[in-house]
Amino acid sequence: MMESNGHTFLDKVWGIVKEEAGHDTPLIQFKHPKELEEILREDLDISKQLNDSQLEKAVRKVLQYSVKTNKPTFRNQLYGGMDPYGLAGAWVAEAFNTSQYTFEVAPVFTLIEIKVLEHVLKLFGIPNGDGIFSPGGSISMLYALVAARFKAFPEIKRKGMRGLPELVIFTSEDSHYSILKAAHWLGFGTENVKVIKTNDSGQMKSSELETSLQQELALGRHPVMVNATAGTTVLGAIDELETMAAICEKYGVWMHVDACWGGSLMLSKKLRSKLKGIERANSISWNPHKMMGAPLQCSVFLLREKGLLHEANAAAAQYLFQQDKFYDVSYDTGDKSIQCGRKIDAFKLWMIWKARGDIGLSNLTDHVMEIAEFCIQTVARKEGFRLVSAHIQCSNVCFWYIPTFMRNQEETESWWDTMHKITPKIKEQLTLRSQAMIAYSPLRQRKNFFRLAFTFHPVLEEKHVLEILQAIEKCGETITGSML
Repeated sequence: MMESNGHTFLDKVWGIVKEEAGHDTPLIQFKHPKELEEILREDLDISKQLNDSQLEKAVRKVLQYSVKTNKPTFRNQLYGGMDPYGLAGAWVAEAFNTSQYTFEVAPVFTLIEIKVLEHVLKLFGIPNGDGIFSPGGSISMLYALVAARFKAFPEIKRKGMRGLPELVIFTSEDSHYSILKAAHWLGFGTENVKVIKTNDSGQMKSSELETSLQQELALGRHPVMVNATAGTTVLGAIDELETMAAICEKYGVWMHVDACWGGSLMLSKKLRSKLKGIERANSISWNPHKMMGAPLQCSVFLLREKGLLHEANAAAAQYLFQQDKFYDVSYDTGDKSIQCGRKIDAFKLWMIWKARGDIGLSNLTDHVMEIAEFCIQTVARKEGFRLVSAHIQCSNVCFWYIPTFMRNQEETESWWDTMHKITPKIKEQLTLRSQAMIAYSPLRQRKNFFRLAFTFHPVLEEKHVLEILQAIEKCGETITGSML
């Protein structure tokens, strides 16, 4: 039986986590899905009750085969290790197990969300705006499209899309795929997402955007939103936001900025100029759970026009949002949300900000960009390595490793086809040896290359970057033509 209804086990959890994610534990013990399923066959079965001792063994086994994302060598996604203060905030939030929809069940957490949003809105240059914490950037994209469409056609909330002109959306070819999913879910259709070409640095071409806008208008279609990006997933490109804003204002089109990745640069006094023009956007999405290291999930959706979120989304459920409550019901913020139950994600961000302050977060931002700059300079001069782009915008560094047997050859289409196979093979070796987990991707005409994306946590030193590059080189030199 479970001792003390589970509380004794709960007391042990922090110790288990510290041991299983400790310095000496491997990044990953990779097993293929069927093999892992067999290893964990009894542990995955939930039909039998375990005592606390048996449960601890099962939990330790689960963690043994889990990826230790807190390691410096975990560079696989646009997130990494957590800020310890954020983890503390997440545990407190989970322990108090409440929902963010009404003041009566989350009084202090409601005030915290309001104050954190006020601080973030001021940081992004829209101090009189509105906002909400959402489950992630993909949901924030839904919020943006719903708000843009409602602003243009408020009757849509009652009547739906019948009788409206054909609505079109504009985005860059390097933007996040969530805009296609949002277009499908909201009934725009993916064919009505107009994809704009990017330049060599991955920024949307403003001239092509304006041409596309003019073409759609001439066809009688209604441009409902332009989706600019501040930190694309692969290259980390930041669109020319000032230019985008001027175009959107000229044609009266809603401008959304997907700053889920690059928005963290706003924390730095020195670096926030990279996002100049973001303050002219109608809406912005930012994910502190990415570069900043807040625990998953922690995402913010910001809106220039106060009150629009509530107008667009409110359903006025009488059992929850009664207007005759004994307190000020304007603090019941849940009707702005597409969700009913909503986690108190703001508390995680509040905990980090209270502990580190504006200055501490600015220093972390500057440091992560300094590490990325060191990496790009090292890659540029290191034999066998080749940069995809020498223009650093966010903390992304993209490159190929060319093994010795591939060097000093004519770089034909066949040569590049081989390189396309080499990059994932190097990644495989890095993973199987538990030396590093690093993302790779093709992009347009470019064949598979590595993407190192640096985050606030764990705080890296130059030696960590050198160790990762050395691991890539060593694994790259084990690759032979017969392995491809």
